[in-house]
Amino acid sequence: MDFRVFSLGSNDGLAKKIAEQLGTTLGAVELQTFSDGEQYVRFEENLRGKHIFLVQSTNSPAENWIRLLLAIDAARGASASEITAVVPYYGYARQDRKARSREPISARVFAMTLENLGAARVVTMDLHADAIVGFFRHAIVDNLYARRAFIPRLREVFKDAIEADDLIVVSPDAGGVARAQSYAKRLMKRADLAIIHKEREVPNQVARMKLIGDVKGKIALIPDDMVTTCGTLVKAAEMLVQDGAREVYACATHGVLSGDANAILDKSPIKKLFITDTISADRELSSKIEIVSVAGIFSEAIRRIEEGESLSELFEAE
Repeated sequence: MDFRVFSLGSNDGLAKKIAEQLGTTLGAVELQTFSDGEQYVRFEENLRGKHIFLVQSTNSPAENWIRLLLAIDAARGASASEITAVVPYYGYARQDRKARSREPISARVFAMTLENLGAARVVTMDLHADAIVGFFRHAIVDNLYARRAFIPRLREVFKDAIEADDLIVVSPDAGGVARAQSYAKRLMKRADLAIIHKEREVPNQVARMKLIGDVKGKIALIPDDMVTTCGTLVKAAEMLVQDGAREVYACATHGVLSGDANAILDKSPIKKLFITDTISADRELSSKIEIVSVAGIFSEAIRRIEEGESLSELFEAE
């Protein structure tokens, strides 16, 4: 297979694991931040005729996006045969529609930019909205699911609760029902669900919450695509405890964990929060957090792309 995997700095740990599982090493690339904050990218090996995989999560700061865009342009100029952007966490995904006049659709802006610079394929995970795939007109988009990594681990953790039929999956909002159902049917004998209905008055701040369903005496699991400030998640957990839940756990693909998220989680009734390494794990995290790696999913996706195999099997949990 004539391909090379490069890490652009935002998530070196995950990129290294992906390369190792592919039986290769990361390609050599020089990354610099100049004194004025501008970014510099230069590949230090021949790319001509090679398929290039650029691993870069695009969480804050914006420099992570800039490095990815510059690297795509550099690889195209160096005659790479095909460029795939491996974006485990796709930043700006929550800005996927125009909610008010005179707003940009930011997720679409980055999709168009990736395509225009020369990315032939984008491999990402648990996009905030499936509709984002439609923003790409030419590039092939593979939106992988973290549940393939989460489900085996959750089956271990909740083995007794599953056997006793004591586990209930709770959707954190109406929009997450399909995700919650996908976890429930793979974890439980009966796919029982509870749903939290929430109303927001300002972004990232919930005004009112209401529980639909019975969680009394149950172990509750809240699956979500991302956890940012932990404020909404903790409010949901407190509501579940008030309504009789025995224990509350949560899992979220993208552990953004901004602001005082770790401290808020530490003080919460949540027993454990499972996140993946789509965003670098090389940072201080709450003792309540357990990281489940998705390196195997991405490495298998790259292998299948290179060997011309179907990726459909990767969309099902084992």
